[in-house]
Amino acid sequence: MPAMHLFEYAVLRVVPRVEREEFMNVGVVLLCRAQGFLQVRCAVSEARLRAFAPGLDLDEVAARLHAFERICQGRATGGTIGQLPLAERFRWLTAMRSTIVQTSPVHPGLCADAGHTLARLLQELVL
Repeated sequence: MPAMHLFEYAVLRVVPRVEREEFMNVGVVLLCRAQGFLQVRCAVSEARLRAFAPGLDLDEVAARLHAFERICQGRATGGTIGQLPLAERFRWLTAMRSTIVQTSPVHPGLCADAGHTLARLLQELVL
């Protein structure tokens, strides 16, 4: 049996009108320190988002989701936050905020393969 490792994840949500607290799940960010893993995967259906929020600026949503990707990669393109250690980047990404892209509360779990777990969570929670 493969070794199991603690992971943490949060669901990325598009919240077109923050005051209404309505959202659509569009991605998952997952941290597994033991595997040195921090990635985000998104699946955005523009048609669903347009139906959900007709006036939504889809370019702005894409830019904000791309910022999550750059920060997860941990390179200079992720700015100052992108240079932090994995766990600090994850905590920064999952901090509560009042903006068009928010995250769910953080949830823990155990996995043998963080990449496989991220794909499974995306399938179950977003697609």
